[in-house]
Amino acid sequence: MRYLFAFAALFSWSVFLMGQSSAIATSPTEQRYLRNIRQLTFGGDNAEAYWSPDGRWLTFQTNNPAWGLRCDHIYVMEVEKAAGNPNYRPLSISGSKGRTTCSYFMPDGKHVLFASTMGGGDACPHVPQPSGKYLWPIYDSYDIYVADLQGNIVKKLTDYPGYDAEAVVSPKGDKILFTSTRSGDLDLWIMDIDGSNPRQITFDLGYDGGAFFSPDGSQIVFRASRPKTEEEIHEYLELLAQGLVAPTNMEIFVCNADGSNLRQVTRLGKANWAPYFHPSGKKIIFSSNHHATRGYDFQLYLINVDGSGLERITTESVFNAFPMFSPDGKRLVWSSNRNNNGTRETNVFVADWIEGEQ
Repeated sequence: MRYLFAFAALFSWSVFLMGQSSAIATSPTEQRYLRNIRQLTFGGDNAEAYWSPDGRWLTFQTNNPAWGLRCDHIYVMEVEKAAGNPNYRPLSISGSKGRTTCSYFMPDGKHVLFASTMGGGDACPHVPQPSGKYLWPIYDSYDIYVADLQGNIVKKLTDYPGYDAEAVVSPKGDKILFTSTRSGDLDLWIMDIDGSNPRQITFDLGYDGGAFFSPDGSQIVFRASRPKTEEEIHEYLELLAQGLVAPTNMEIFVCNADGSNLRQVTRLGKANWAPYFHPSGKKIIFSSNHHATRGYDFQLYLINVDGSGLERITTESVFNAFPMFSPDGKRLVWSSNRNNNGTRETNVFVADWIEGEQ
């Protein structure tokens, strides 16, 4: 969705080497917004956790080896049963074929869409090893599927050559937004809820992805790379031809739901990504390492849609990303390396979101 294979997994080895971890605690900065932090997953890399329409469930991706997983697969968990319970076992949605990512609840709360490489084979596809840069594989076997909560595939929404993934549903329940390479670049597309009538809505060279609708469905926020120099353009196109993206230089953009009125929100440098609209629709929460000296330190920030009022939200651990507000706006879910006792694990956390108290 938005968030290819959990950025957390890409940084986990570096975090492990740095020996960074912390207990579930909040600094005064975090306490301004986050209260009653609870851990929801225990083991492996867990990310891209997104709420059900009723706010009771989360769908997420995990590679927890304790469950026999060798790459990312989609599960759903009941929040109150999972909170603080390492023995809780979420429900498998995507099965064990291929690699899966980018899940999201359908409007009925009884089905989940996700992207999977299962059409290209049952095995987990090869993951390229970093050689100086972090790289995301853009598998051309990814297509978007819908499954029920028992894990039965009920529909394949895309069947076009190339990468189709990172899908989300409009709050209006009528459209699906996703990233695709069908134009020759990584652009945002939108289609009807049944997979029909796909149309491209972003057109600038560079990776456009990780998109979400605003609470009223009128706007879209997403992350994007915008190679400008001849060298940057050459590198981007060369990697794209190999099915790869270097996610180390991205900024946050917003536009109308039809792609019009495109504007850049952040100009911070480095990697600004995993954006999501604040319940007011006037602010955006996102993950960034723009402040970091070594690149590993990702924290959550809040910013106004016009790019003003940047404010840091998290301070604990060196990885915080994939934030999403609950449908009622009272809770925040995100992924973090905190409380991992020096291991490589990234887990999902939930907290009450508090505003108006200083």
